[in-house]
Amino acid sequence: MDSSQFREAAHSAIEEIANYYDDLPNLPVLSSVTPGYLRPLLPDGPPQEGEAWTDIQKDIERVIKPGLTHWQSPNFMAFFPANSSYPGMLGEMYSAAFNAPAFNWICSPAITELETVVMDWVAKMIALPECYLSKGEGGGIIQGTASEVVLTAVVAARERILRRRLAHMEEGEEKLDKMAEMRGKLVAMGSEHAHSSTQKAAVIAGTRFRTVAAPKEDGFRVTGASLRKTIEECKKKGLEPFYFTATLGTTATCAVDDFQGLAEVVKDYPDIWIHVDAAYAGSALVCPEYQHLTPVLEHFDSFNFNMHKWLFTNFDCSCFFIKKRKDLIETYSITPSYLRNTFSDSGLVTDYRDWQIPLGRRFRSLKVWFVLRSYGVKGLQALIRKHIGLGEYFHSLIASRKDIFTVLTGPDFALTTFTVNPPKPRGVSETAADQPDPAHESYTNDFMADAEGQYRENANQVTKEVYEKVNSKGEIFISSSVVCGIYMIRIVSANILAEKKYLKRAFEILVEAAEEVVKAKGGEQK
Repeated sequence: MDSSQFREAAHSAIEEIANYYDDLPNLPVLSSVTPGYLRPLLPDGPPQEGEAWTDIQKDIERVIKPGLTHWQSPNFMAFFPANSSYPGMLGEMYSAAFNAPAFNWICSPAITELETVVMDWVAKMIALPECYLSKGEGGGIIQGTASEVVLTAVVAARERILRRRLAHMEEGEEKLDKMAEMRGKLVAMGSEHAHSSTQKAAVIAGTRFRTVAAPKEDGFRVTGASLRKTIEECKKKGLEPFYFTATLGTTATCAVDDFQGLAEVVKDYPDIWIHVDAAYAGSALVCPEYQHLTPVLEHFDSFNFNMHKWLFTNFDCSCFFIKKRKDLIETYSITPSYLRNTFSDSGLVTDYRDWQIPLGRRFRSLKVWFVLRSYGVKGLQALIRKHIGLGEYFHSLIASRKDIFTVLTGPDFALTTFTVNPPKPRGVSETAADQPDPAHESYTNDFMADAEGQYRENANQVTKEVYEKVNSKGEIFISSSVVCGIYMIRIVSANILAEKKYLKRAFEILVEAAEEVVKAKGGEQK
């Protein structure tokens, strides 16, 4: 493909992509294919002779689109959004054109320096404390995902505590043996509702992992007291807690941990690395009404959020901010002769390979630069506030049908979670409270002493059936979760095409499904 053919193919591809986005509201949000659908549609191997782009492009429609889940559809209300935007796409195009592994400054100075600048822009935009800016001891780096960031932080935290505790020892075999012994006693911690990436990172780092309780009565958030208790329990067993993932917007409910309480704990345990995972909800910090959450972050070691979730920057783009960049550099800086150069040796440039696990990296700052300049801070604030308003609207719909649904949490950062009320046997009298009276004969009998437990089991079963019925119809796509033994449905509508009419229709679908499930069970809705 020469430059002339590229121009023609690119024009055709862009036209097809633009048409795809225009048609998104009319497409089924979920694919209807079955596992293994693709292999029979493709040859057993690659062609021996090159094919024309027109023939290749036809297969996008024929074999790829049928297997897509349309994350940009306004009917996609599951998980958290993974937003795309035209400026972000343009950034990806230029990044591909300027293709370079960018492991150090000399690879392409613009790749490194633009990243430093735009990460400072982002830090200021979301009101991070100054300690996270590059002008001091900190700075920002773009990584792939929040999970990758957590692993990077866990390994750096592991090595930091080893350096601190064994600084008195001379380098050699004895110190290496002591480090290996200590690693076996190190404990990484995370909320029982934190993302699973912390546990996975502990496995990869070869350390232990402990969950920190975040019960319903505490709003599903970790308090300082809860973290302190876990630390003390570990120390009584001769273990050494060294890392904790605090969360700003948990995956299940968007709960925010007790940052002030955690900051008090840090004063007594300064060797514990506190990383704040704000993968989804961190984008809301562009709005001043959420920036009261940021001042306390100066007491922690690192912070991360994904612009590829709620800030309209194509996947992947995870913004990782570190308070002391030397904590990363002292862990990840290994310089063989083939990576040495005058600029790196001078110490006057940033080599982001020393801030991360991989060596190479993509030119991701271009799409951030394009998005920030295209929307502007006010444009991004307007979109976030629109989605917050849509979340409040949907919450009001769910709350209006207390006979069918019980709101569990929200609306928090546009997310509402709720359960479906289990049916009660015909003839059982109503109670004044929203929740069923555990004294109802339907939950107390000779075979079931735990009335609340039986109610929860029934509610979980009904909620799960409604969830599965809704997704099986394919008009909308939603997700569920289990928190503290409660099976719940979670709805968040936060992509660029989101509107009230789609949430209203989602509510109608949920009501229809709930009524069908209750009727099938031969009961009445509470």
